[in-house]
Amino acid sequence: MSSLMARELDLIQEFRDLSLVCEVTPRSVRLGMFLEEIKECQKRDHKLMEKLM
Repeated sequence: MSSLMARELDLIQEFRDLSLVCEVTPRSVRLGMFLEEIKECQKRDHKLMEKLM
């Protein structure tokens, strides 16, 4: 199995293991843990941070 396929499998398993907390408001639907993961990863993404500055 190639390293890319192994990485994809790891990502799929991590996604499956997420406990998605769904909060419905009159204007939106929020997925708690998923949004927190995105925020944390965005903070560590150097290329993204450079573009935002």
